[in-house]
Amino acid sequence: MKVGIVGYGTGGQHFHAPFIVATEGLELAGIVARAPETVAKARADFPHVAIYPSLTAMLAAGVDIVTITTPPHTRRELVLEAIEAGVAVIADKPFAPDAAGARELEAAAAAKGVLLGAYHNRRFDSDLQTLRLLLEQQRLGKLWRLHNRMDFNDPNTLEGGESGGLLRDLGSHLVDQAVWLLGPVQAVQAQLDEIDHPAGPTNASFLLTLTHCSGVTSYLSATKLNGLHQRELRAYGEKGSYVASSCDIQARQIFAGKRPADDLTGWGYEPEQHWGTFYSPGQQEKIPAQQGNYHDYYAAFAHALRNGTEPPVTAQQAVHVLEILDAARVSAQTGTRVAIEP
Repeated sequence: MKVGIVGYGTGGQHFHAPFIVATEGLELAGIVARAPETVAKARADFPHVAIYPSLTAMLAAGVDIVTITTPPHTRRELVLEAIEAGVAVIADKPFAPDAAGARELEAAAAAKGVLLGAYHNRRFDSDLQTLRLLLEQQRLGKLWRLHNRMDFNDPNTLEGGESGGLLRDLGSHLVDQAVWLLGPVQAVQAQLDEIDHPAGPTNASFLLTLTHCSGVTSYLSATKLNGLHQRELRAYGEKGSYVASSCDIQARQIFAGKRPADDLTGWGYEPEQHWGTFYSPGQQEKIPAQQGNYHDYYAAFAHALRNGTEPPVTAQQAVHVLEILDAARVSAQTGTRVAIEP
C-alpha cells in the first residue's frame, strides 16, 4: 500500500516516515512539502520519494493512505479533502480543535465510507505496553488509581495561542493513554497553568483528575517549562503497584539517528536499568519492558484497510479524548468537576 505524508516537520520526519518505512507491506510514496528548507530536508532523507507541492497533487498521483501531520489549525481542510477523494486518512493528534470538530470529521468519513484514524502513537510506548500486559495478567488485582506524568524540559516546542497549549499537545497523549488502559471517562477536574505567550494566553502545564466509568481514577500531569525532564507511570491496585520512569526510548533512538527498519526486532526496548518495578508486600520485581512499537500502529491501520475492520485508534475514540479535553478547559475555568455525557 502506498502512503503519503502531508507535512514534514518534526512529526512527519521523526514520528511518521521512519515507521511507515519499517512496516511490512507499506511504501512511503509521497511527501507534501512547500518551504524550500523542508523540501530539501525531505529529499535528503528520502531521495527516491516524490515530493509534492500540495495534497491535491499527491492524491492525483495516487496513494492508498494519507497521513496529515501539518500544524493543528491547518488539518481540518486537508482531512476533508482526502476523505472527499475516498482515501484512507490518519490524522495526527490533536485530532481536531475540539470534540465538535472531531465529530464533523468522523461523520464525513462515515458518509464516504472512508477509513479514518487518529495517530495516538503513545499507546505504543514501551511503558504503556508493559503496564497493559500486567493489567491483562491481573498482577495488580483490582486497580485503584493511575498516576501518569510527562514532564519535558522543552519550552521551545510549546505551541502558543488559542490553537496551541500543552493540554492539546501532551494532554492528547496522556488522556488517550488513560482511556486505552482504563476505559471511558465520566467526569473531569482540571487545573491549567497559563502563561503570557507572544501568540496569546497559553496553558503551559496541567493536572487532570479523571473519573473513569470503571470506577478507577487517573491523575495526569505535564509541563514543558519547569526544567523537569521525567516520565513516570505509577499504578496502584489491591495486590500491588507498578512504577516505571523513563523518557520514551523510541524518541531517544530516533533523535540519535537510529531507524526502526535497521533493526525491527531490537527496536524500542528500554535498557534493563530503566525497567519498571512491581511492588507487593515483601516483594520487589523488575518487569522486563515490552517493545515500544509505533510501527505496529501503521501495521494495524493497513490491516484494517485491507480487511474492513477498525483502525488501531478509531475516530470515535479520538472524539472521546477531545470531549475530555473540552471538559478539562471548562473545569479549569469554573473550578468545578465537569461531567461527560455518555
